[in-house]
This record gives sequence, structure tokens and C-alpha cells, in this order.
Amino acid sequence: MFHKEGYKIIFITFVILAIGVVAAGELISDYSLQKIIQIPLLILAILVLQFFRNPKRHTVKNKEHIIAPVDGEIVAIEEVTEPEYFKDKRRQISIFMTPLNVHVTRYPISGKVILSKYHKGKYLVASHPKSSTENERTTIVVENKTVGKILYRQVAGAVARRIVNYAKVDEQVEQGADSGFIKFGSRADVFVPLDFEVNVKIGDKVRGGEQIIAVKN
Repeated sequence: MFHKEGYKIIFITFVILAIGVVAAGELISDYSLQKIIQIPLLILAILVLQFFRNPKRHTVKNKEHIIAPVDGEIVAIEEVTEPEYFKDKRRQISIFMTPLNVHVTRYPISGKVILSKYHKGKYLVASHPKSSTENERTTIVVENKTVGKILYRQVAGAVARRIVNYAKVDEQVEQGADSGFIKFGSRADVFVPLDFEVNVKIGDKVRGGEQIIAVKN
């Protein structure tokens, strides 16, 4: 299964692949040279399919659990002052995605969307600490009665140049449901209250829509 954000790119890629493979076969008599042209085109097509895959995830919904919004590696767990919305101390859990990770973003909790905002910005490497506040990004806050307000950000990276965000203010959303997509390498930050128990550590690989990253005590 592939994400709808990739349909156009996948179609264009396979048109280019078909043209390149046929042209190489028709116009180049040397078999080795044909393969030198055709094989990289085939590899490109496979990479595009890999990037836009959208595997089914089995979310076990729990009002006290915060789940990972994306696939990737935990690169930061730190106490910070969240400057945009809460303006107080929160624990930031950051997940870095390489181009090989699934890039679907999923809601970390069920509840009501009370903020959904896009910010223009830079394209620092997504693992850079300042990328959370200086890069192109979206800020989404979802609230429910059990855990309160949870903020998460989609952050563009040095390669990622487009963030797709489906969250709409006042919309009721379900934990683990598709909330957007970030194209070609990026990062997601989740901000939880300080008294929540963090269930991951730096270096852990997490699965979006399934892995519990924090729990209300």
C-alpha cells in the first residue's frame, strides 16, 4: 500500500523509467551500456516506492498512552521550555527519520485538535537541535480529558521540502490515524508533561502508530 501523497510522484517516476528503459533498448546497441542506463532507473523507482509506502499499523488505543507519531530513531529526550504554545517546561521527545523510514505522520493521542499551524523556516539538517524552532514546520496540539494537551511538530530537514498536515482545528481525531506526511527525510517532536513516564531511550527505533513513547502516571 502506498500513501496518497506519493501517487503523482510514483506515476511520473514510472513514466520516466518506462521511457528510459525503452529508449536505451532501442537506441543503444551495446548491452552493457543499456544496463548502465536501465539499472539506475530501476533503483530510483524502487527507492520512490520504498519512500511512499504506507504499511497498515495496529494501534491499541489507550487514553493514557502517547504513541510515536512517526517511524524513526529517538534522538533527543530532554526537558525544555516550549516557546510557542505552552510557554512552560515540557519533556521533548524527538524522532529522526531517514529517507528509508515510513514518512506517514499519525496522531499520538485521540482527542480534539485545538491548534494546527504552519511555520515557514530554514532547512537545517533535521537532527540539528535548532531545527525544531528554526526549520519549516507545523505545530499541532491535540487535547483529551485524560492526558490534557499534547503538542507535536512535523519538522522539515535538509532534504525534506514539503510537509503535509491534515489536522484541522476543532476536528475530533483518533489515536494512530493518518495526520499527514513529510517528504524525503525529517523529524517529529512530541512535547509531554514532565510528570509523564517516558518509555523510550535515545537510540531506540520506534514504529509510528504503535509504539508507546510516554504514559501518564
